[in-house]
Amino acid sequence: MATAQSTPSRVPAPAASSRRQGPGTLYRGAGGMWSWVAHRITGVSIFFFLLVHVLDTSLVRVSPEAYNAVIGTYKNPVMGLAEAGLVVAIVFHALNGVRIMLVDFWSQGVRRQRAMLWVVLGLLVVLMAGFLPRHLMHVFGGE
Repeated sequence: MATAQSTPSRVPAPAASSRRQGPGTLYRGAGGMWSWVAHRITGVSIFFFLLVHVLDTSLVRVSPEAYNAVIGTYKNPVMGLAEAGLVVAIVFHALNGVRIMLVDFWSQGVRRQRAMLWVVLGLLVVLMAGFLPRHLMHVFGGE
């Protein structure tokens, strides 16, 4: 009986530039990865804020006294700082969402995504510079 010998198929090795060099992620901490992480964190944070907001606001239908008690607990400096963090999260999430849409739908978006990230961060700093001093004065009684 004659058997046909099969030769194993050879798959070319990937180019050296596409191999991962050492431990880490594909992005290795570049701005795109950190904006991706921050976008997810701010999105989840905003979701949980909205969930708590709907629940505590619905207390007014159950018991106005309970609603007033819950709202009263929010009037402290820790919650004032959390409100500031919430505003930062909302503004970053909104600006970064516009950047993501531009990356997805603009022909130059992928090429210019790093510059757009810096624009997002610059706008965030400018907008928060206008908001935070006034808000923190209100929180800490400087008004």
